Amino acid sequence: MISREKLRNIAIIAHVDHGKTTLVDHMLRQAGVFRANEQVVERVMDSNDLEREKGITILAKNASVRYGPYKINLADTPGHADFGGEVERALRLVDGVLLLVDAAEGPLPQTRFVLQKALGLHLPAVVVVNKIDRLDARPKEVLDAIYSLFIDLGADEDQLGFPILYAIAKQGRASTSLETPGTDLKPLFEAIVHTVPPPPESTTGYPGLQLLVQNLDYDDYVGRLAIGRITSGVIKSGQAVSLMKDNDVVTRERVQKLYGFEGMKRVELPEAGAGEIVVVSGIEDLHIGDTISEVELPEPLPRIHVDEPTMSMVFRVNDGPFAGREGRYVTSRNIRERLMKEAYRNPSIRVLDTDSPDAFQVIGRGELQLAIIVETMRREGFELTVSNPEPVTHEVDGAVHEPMELLVCDMPDSAVGSVTERLGPRKGRMVDMAHLGSGRVRISFRIPARGLIGFRTEYMTLTRGEGIMSSQPDGYEPWQGTVPKRVNGAVVVETEGEATAYDLFHLQERATFFIPPGVSLYQGMVIGEHVYPADIDVNVVRGRKLTNIRAAGRDENVILTPPRVLSLEEALEWINSDELVEATPKSIRLRKRSLDKGVRYREQREKKRDAGLLG
Repeated sequence: MISREKLRNIAIIAHVDHGKTTLVDHMLRQAGVFRANEQVVERVMDSNDLEREKGITILAKNASVRYGPYKINLADTPGHADFGGEVERALRLVDGVLLLVDAAEGPLPQTRFVLQKALGLHLPAVVVVNKIDRLDARPKEVLDAIYSLFIDLGADEDQLGFPILYAIAKQGRASTSLETPGTDLKPLFEAIVHTVPPPPESTTGYPGLQLLVQNLDYDDYVGRLAIGRITSGVIKSGQAVSLMKDNDVVTRERVQKLYGFEGMKRVELPEAGAGEIVVVSGIEDLHIGDTISEVELPEPLPRIHVDEPTMSMVFRVNDGPFAGREGRYVTSRNIRERLMKEAYRNPSIRVLDTDSPDAFQVIGRGELQLAIIVETMRREGFELTVSNPEPVTHEVDGAVHEPMELLVCDMPDSAVGSVTERLGPRKGRMVDMAHLGSGRVRISFRIPARGLIGFRTEYMTLTRGEGIMSSQPDGYEPWQGTVPKRVNGAVVVETEGEATAYDLFHLQERATFFIPPGVSLYQGMVIGEHVYPADIDVNVVRGRKLTNIRAAGRDENVILTPPRVLSLEEALEWINSDELVEATPKSIRLRKRSLDKGVRYREQREKKRDAGLLG
């Protein structure tokens, strides 16, 4: 068992794409975790397929490195605000943070969000200004912005005395000075060892064992695994313990096996002491936030609290004509079990039953987090339909309050007018504006969370792909009124069959299509975006009527514009309240809630009558 004085627990926090996982890669390499001839993929900590495809970290993960006599436990955290629940849990495991900031972009919303959580827990910070080799790097201005951020968040004098390093994470180099470039990450290891304190013997004064369950995992051989940090005492393999659950329920359990982190692997331990991050097996019925304590006179730790979720979507059984063709799990029981399993391991997700037995309301941090759940489920063989994201409102003094977001847009000067104009109807209010030089401007807006739905694609078009936007939760405000979402109507199929190139060619002046020819269609399926606000019903399965007479000048050359294929996130942003996204293992389809054209017509008439638009 390693002595407590030689332990260092640190979380790496930053905005998305500032280089956290790349830096951890080189820390592991230079600490000798991998053999000299071992083939190691880039971003080795991003072990999830979705993480590799999207280039972002979704789940917080643990690893450890050895530096001389010291053992440094590392927690790599997500950089996207939607996965803030993972960050909040990771910060409860550590005694310090390594704050990574891009030398060109500077502190962005998620930097502020995670740093605020770290300072609230009184964790010391090591600041690394990364990517100093960028052509547009401005490390001195970024450092001033970091100091301003610390002061703005109420950091005390001790927290303001953080060490500063300048790094090129991609090359595994760090230095304490801009003038003398580093050759390796030794200055970073030194800063961690001397800045981050060893874990305290006990933060509660309780002499016995206390371990708060921070995360859950599963192993096919040993079953349910609990991951957490020992707050006080010693835990041993085979030891009898008490499990303290919610509502003061206490059960007696036994530790089957005990593991610690060594490099990227879990290694079995006979025992572990205060401050160590361990994995415990043998306890099946446990939840995040439970406390493992002594059998005699057990003492619970405060349960984990995460910020309130802000977005909800309804997950439904796939009741379309193509249901059951591609997926293995199609029933409401399958979907409910899978969603409950997700809520069990992630406290920032909630699953609620609805009036319909085939539909479940899932509440989370943002549309990206909910889209990741849908994507994961379809890859596991599920078929389901999901509704458009909606904000989770609160009632305060009889008035409806909705979640707000702090939106930061980094864009070229030429796009400022058009972006500001588009955010106005979405109820966005400008709160800050700064010129970054090199023809770029950074503007901050306060905007309702629902005002951001569908804006990302529009923003990239307005900035010609050069814009960067990010947001973080920013409290609640009274309902802001109607927010327009999509200007254009939908192109809806009215006949089942296969799409033909001939029909798509003659309609492409009136619509942007989402599908190529040859795709199987059903009535009520949405296949494109109309150029006008109204929906349009089309028949694209007829094809050309052939005769035995050849007419001069009638052989038209069919040239189709390539379809705009929507990803799952883009599809969820695009749909309106009367539409659904159908997600199956092989396809992502858009459809109307009511597939029958006559039913949709009657529903529209009733809405107009209720609104007083019909006599």
